[in-house]
Amino acid sequence: MNACIQMALKNIIIIFLFSTFFWSLLGVFTLSDGGDSDISCLKSIKESLEDPFNRFKSSWNFDEVGEGFHCGFTGVSCWNSVEGKVGSIQLYNMNLKGQFPQGIENCKYLLVLDLSFNKLSGAIPSDISTRLPYVTSLSLSRNNFSGEIPTDIANCVYLNFLKLDHNRLTGQIPQQLGQLTRIKAFTVANNFLSGPVPIFTVANVTKESYVNNSGLCGGPLEPCKELGRKSDETFKSGFIVGYAVSAVSVVTIFRSYCVPWEQMKKRKRMTLKKNNKRKEAHKVTKLLPSKLQWKS
Repeated sequence: MNACIQMALKNIIIIFLFSTFFWSLLGVFTLSDGGDSDISCLKSIKESLEDPFNRFKSSWNFDEVGEGFHCGFTGVSCWNSVEGKVGSIQLYNMNLKGQFPQGIENCKYLLVLDLSFNKLSGAIPSDISTRLPYVTSLSLSRNNFSGEIPTDIANCVYLNFLKLDHNRLTGQIPQQLGQLTRIKAFTVANNFLSGPVPIFTVANVTKESYVNNSGLCGGPLEPCKELGRKSDETFKSGFIVGYAVSAVSVVTIFRSYCVPWEQMKKRKRMTLKKNNKRKEAHKVTKLLPSKLQWKS
């Protein structure tokens, strides 16, 4: 019995030690993978953006060693220094140039991204929810972003703050943005947007969020009745023009094909009448005596 008990205890100890080693090893690999991913993210941002005044690149030194060393970079905040998972990147007002950083998707646990007050250009990625699945605050204000606002932003379901004002965005605002249940602040002022604004079910978005977009309507702005009137007027104008063109075409066709035939028929009738009169006169002269014909 004692031998059996000892053997059982020995097996339990071995299993315990193995499981402890396994979970510790798994934790090390997880942290290492998370840190490497975030470092790759920051490296891609540094390489893709122009920093003319060297305001952030000077502190982003990847030659350093140690856990979470990148958490001390300018504009970078981590969840904690041990795991090294980047939670916030705030590079506002640094005169940065370039496009939206493509490698941002490697910062898998990013919650806050602030690139406002720079000179970034190009389009906002159409798959932004894939790149920033957990983002709660996205600020791209006061840049030169162009193109349409991607509908995919509506899939960033954790968004609390979305600021896209003072850019060169065009087209319509996706109506799906109104379905963001956590949104608290939203602004697209000073762009080139048009069409109806989304109806937010949670946030109280005022007209100040839409100023200097001459084509917007609905919500806190003027109703979108003019769009309906314009379409009706366009339809009426098109109908009138089409009717007039059709009428002119019919008249032209009639004159081109019918009128000449009528004139030709009249000419033929007149010619026949003249010929008949000549024939009758010729017959009459033949019936008269020759002397009388000479006198005449």
